[in-house]
Amino acid sequence: MKKLGTMLDNMAKTPASWLSGEGEEALVVLSTRVRLARNVAGCKFPPSADSDTKERIVSYFDSTIARSKLLLQGMYFKAADIDPMDQEFLIERHLISPTFLNGELTKSLFVDTVGRVSVMVNEEDHLRVQALSPGLDPRGSYELAAQYDSEIGRYLEYSYDQDFGYLTACPTNAGTGMRSSVLIHLPGLVLTREIEKVISYTTRSGLVVRGFYGEGSDVAGNLFQVSNQTTLGITEEEILNQITRITKEIIDKEAAARQRLMDEAADMIEDKIWRAYGILKNARVLTSEEAMNLLSALRLGHAMKIIEFLDIALINEILLLSQPAHLQKYYGKEMDPNRRDFVRAQMVREKLRSAGM
Repeated sequence: MKKLGTMLDNMAKTPASWLSGEGEEALVVLSTRVRLARNVAGCKFPPSADSDTKERIVSYFDSTIARSKLLLQGMYFKAADIDPMDQEFLIERHLISPTFLNGELTKSLFVDTVGRVSVMVNEEDHLRVQALSPGLDPRGSYELAAQYDSEIGRYLEYSYDQDFGYLTACPTNAGTGMRSSVLIHLPGLVLTREIEKVISYTTRSGLVVRGFYGEGSDVAGNLFQVSNQTTLGITEEEILNQITRITKEIIDKEAAARQRLMDEAADMIEDKIWRAYGILKNARVLTSEEAMNLLSALRLGHAMKIIEFLDIALINEILLLSQPAHLQKYYGKEMDPNRRDFVRAQMVREKLRSAGM
């Protein structure tokens, strides 16, 4: 097991494997996540549990870590060892939820060696097992999460009911306990002002649309998270098929919107994309919000073959490094917001220059 600071410092220097630009529909879908909610039988769930119970859950997982060859290959940290910047880094890396580390110390976190799997201990449920994959790959994410879920289940008995399935703190997660989501880029629908109609359609289809970091977060860079709402009375296979089918329908709508933009306003769209490229290549100050919006235009330009020399993996890497905690981890020092804006612009210029752009 590595020390947290060392692991995150190294991780900041390495592009996220789930943002590799590979996988099905990677020009529109950045990544897919599957999360499984599990609770230990005979123990109160975190919202109503006292500190002793939560500490006992952590100790149970400590024992599981010590006995499992699979989990020994990863990295395991206690909440007390995760400082505020590391917390923000983990949120930006999509390895923990924004609300996981809320000041309580009766929590712990497992992360696999490549940063695609994480297990949050004592979030809303005793265990939240999640896996990330590049592109549109619900099945691959599920199989990876299920591997860790099964391994943990060898050592811990889950709270399970024959009629209701896996029991969870929030009734809306009961049954499979599974949430599958895609991080999808929809600039065409935003620019044609059709996004609200598509969100409404998606909601009627049984899915929910959220911001960049999931529940309670804002939309940034035209990036949305689409996930299933129903977990009870439906199988894992049905959830995977549902998220895949609806996502492909959204992708088709996005493609139609992009074509409409080129048919009706090609010059304006090309100008928007080339201006974004020019600003990113030459700017001396960039806020994180501005960087995300400009990188959104570059992603669109690459997908529409307007700027064909760009590599989608590089755009994704810059997108993640532009986030405040990643930027500070990448350069190995804390910075105030004004300094970050200056260094962010420097980082973007360096990345584009190193790629010969």
